[in-house]
Amino acid sequence: MEHDELEAFWVDARIRAKINRVSGYLGVSAKEVLRPPAWSFGGDPTQADELLSLVLAGTKTATSSARADYDADGEQVPEFGSLSIVLDGAGHPRALLRTTDVRVVRFDQVDAAHARAEGEADGSLEQWREAHAEFFEQQSHHRFDPEMLVVLENFEVLVAVPYTGEDALSPTSIG
Repeated sequence: MEHDELEAFWVDARIRAKINRVSGYLGVSAKEVLRPPAWSFGGDPTQADELLSLVLAGTKTATSSARADYDADGEQVPEFGSLSIVLDGAGHPRALLRTTDVRVVRFDQVDAAHARAEGEADGSLEQWREAHAEFFEQQSHHRFDPEMLVVLENFEVLVAVPYTGEDALSPTSIG
């Protein structure tokens, strides 16, 4: 992904998501000028595209990550209202998300509602635990442990860039 492509997406997305609409009254806010972090779902390009397609279809409205990975990567845990740019498997920006809820719980305390909100496979808690135990074992900076802390994040899509035949980047407003 080129920096220019990401910056162009951010300039367009913040206008489409109406993030900058109150600056005339309140001045410029940090959300208006600081580009949010850009990342992709999953552990490889194929998984990134599969999970992103669930987000763009409205099926996936939540995600989870190992709490320890935030510390290892020197990143902050998302907070209510945090923005993020989601990339596809090729590294192109495809969506602007806003965090609507964040909880940190032990892996073995994740509930069925969160598993459903992740929108993957059959949506069951059993399937979520199986898939995420394997994912955390392979992708996390630390070994999987049923008592490990996980960050459960719910989000809404503010701007999405649908896939097209020519893969043109043409953002559309969702919310």
